[in-house]
Amino acid sequence: MLVAPDLLGCLLLAGTGEALVVVRIDETEAYTADDPASHSFRGPTKRNEVMFGPPGYLYVYFTYGMHWCANVVTGDEGTGEAVLLRGGVIESGLDLARFRRRTRAGVAVHDRDLTNGPAKLAQAAAIDGSHNGLRLDASSAVLLADDGAPRPKFVRTPRIGISVAVDRPWRFLVQR
Repeated sequence: MLVAPDLLGCLLLAGTGEALVVVRIDETEAYTADDPASHSFRGPTKRNEVMFGPPGYLYVYFTYGMHWCANVVTGDEGTGEAVLLRGGVIESGLDLARFRRRTRAGVAVHDRDLTNGPAKLAQAAAIDGSHNGLRLDASSAVLLADDGAPRPKFVRTPRIGISVAVDRPWRFLVQR
């Protein structure tokens, strides 16, 4: 859980060349193995096995039958901890993110809504199940980086979008 606020202000780089989108993370949520809202709560499965691997890997899951969500594995190997990347701000690749986030009818999404949710962020960055288990380093199609910008001030709130353990203040947002 201590890693979740440290990811605020980091850059998520997804893709290469003309297909690169860079998102500055501004919202995260922490999940641990003893947390009933966590995918790792009932132990390792085929779906969540990446959460139990070493830190620094991407855990990507499919939800509601239509959305991908991206998490950074943060705990020691075998612990089942990860941080959900809940939102961010596009730093580079804005036109590509806009294209990826158009509605099915081709209607443009407002820029403020491009990455203000975990599935929206994954869609704008073109992160899907093929990225599950990728190491988040320079050798990967997805990289998490610190560009040296000052760490932003943040607020801590209860998590959202879950039905159990809703009182845990493990959601972290850049203070505006």
